Amino acid sequence: MGPRGWPARWAARPAKANADLGGLGVTAELGDARDLPVGNGTYDVVLLFGPLYHLTERHDRLSALREAVRAVRPGGLVAVAAVSRFASLFDGLARQYLFDPEFRSIAAQDLREGQHRNPGDRPGWWTTAYFHRPDELRDEVNEAGLDVRELVGLEGLALWLPQLADRWGNLDDRETILWSSRAIEPEPSLAGLSAHLLLVAERNTEH
Repeated sequence: MGPRGWPARWAARPAKANADLGGLGVTAELGDARDLPVGNGTYDVVLLFGPLYHLTERHDRLSALREAVRAVRPGGLVAVAAVSRFASLFDGLARQYLFDPEFRSIAAQDLREGQHRNPGDRPGWWTTAYFHRPDELRDEVNEAGLDVRELVGLEGLALWLPQLADRWGNLDDRETILWSSRAIEPEPSLAGLSAHLLLVAERNTEH
C-alpha cells in the first residue's frame, strides 16, 4: 500500500504525471478530497472531477465540497462533475443490459437511492458510486457555501444512440451531434437525461 493506504499501483501515478507534464507546469500528488493539503484561498479555480460520485455518503461529499470552498479564493470558481441518477437506466437500455434481471435490480436501486453497486463485479456495470439528481447536486453545492452559476447535462440524448458513433468521424456530422447537445444542455427539465452533470459555482464572500 502507498501513502494514506492507497494501493501501490496508484502511488506511482503522480510521479509519472509529474515526469510527463512537469514541463507544462503541472504537478500531481495523491490526496483525499475531504482533506486537501493546501492553504486557504490558494487557487482561482478548483475542479472536482471525480470525488463526488465516488463518495457515497452525503457528509463525505459535503466535506469535499467544503474543502474546495476553502481552497479557492473568494469569488473563485469550483467546477463539479457528477453522474446522473438515471445513467444506469439509460445505459442499460442503450447497451441492453437492462434485460438482464441482475442489472435491472442495480438500476432500480440507483433510481431509489442513488447508490450504485456491482456486487458481481460484472464488466461494463461500473463500480461503487453515487448518482445525483440534478436538483440534489445543486442543493449540496449550495449547502457547502457556493453560489451556483450553471448546471448542465453534458451529453444529452446523443450518448444513448450508438448509431451516432459512425458519424463522429465526419466533421460536419460531429458538429451536428455537438449542436444537439448544446441545444438542450441548459434545460433544467432535461439535465438528468445526460450521463454526466457539470456544475460551475462561485465561492460566495461569506465563506
